Amino acid sequence: MDVVDGEMKIEKEYDQGFRVEHEGYDHQGRLPESSKIKKKKQKMATRCDQQYTTPSLPPDLPIKFRKRIRALGGSDIALVIQKCLFKTDVSSGHIRLSIPFNQIRQTFLTPQATEFLNSGDNKKKCSEMEVMLIEPSLHRGTISLKKWEMKKASGSATSMYVLVGQWNSVAWRITLREDETVQLWSFRINSKLCLALVKRKAKSNGYFIKF
Repeated sequence: MDVVDGEMKIEKEYDQGFRVEHEGYDHQGRLPESSKIKKKKQKMATRCDQQYTTPSLPPDLPIKFRKRIRALGGSDIALVIQKCLFKTDVSSGHIRLSIPFNQIRQTFLTPQATEFLNSGDNKKKCSEMEVMLIEPSLHRGTISLKKWEMKKASGSATSMYVLVGQWNSVAWRITLREDETVQLWSFRINSKLCLALVKRKAKSNGYFIKF
């Protein structure tokens, strides 16, 4: 073995040792399944975080939605959340769109509605509100709003609102996909809560277009 080959071997062994110690690879250079899952979650979280930090114009509801809301006699338009969709948001087995408390942009519930949603138990026994939902096509339907407490492995819980009931039909009808970005807007007709769902598509220059 010449000097160059020896140095290359040492460098390769050092690199392999570093990957074993710091990146979770085994001595054959393979990544264990648990580490693969962890890296996939980290990649997905980073991808979604980039959508939150991407420079964009101040959120504004598209004109077609504003016209429809005005035609219905609606007012008090407010952005509830802009979020990157996770697999569970579009999975037919989960049947819900999550609205985590820490991502809510503006308060959209009255104190009375908040108290009502807090009055039930978790999941199937929790209280729910039927609200109008305007979809990206401007199709109008109804959907259920609930509050859930999601238990973590650590024993702590995360509070969130969820849209359930007809959510699977909505997601299928407007072809929602994992990693897409959507906005949920609230408005009121005669003081009654209503919602509007907007799909957003990232452009190469970092800004968003709405459709």
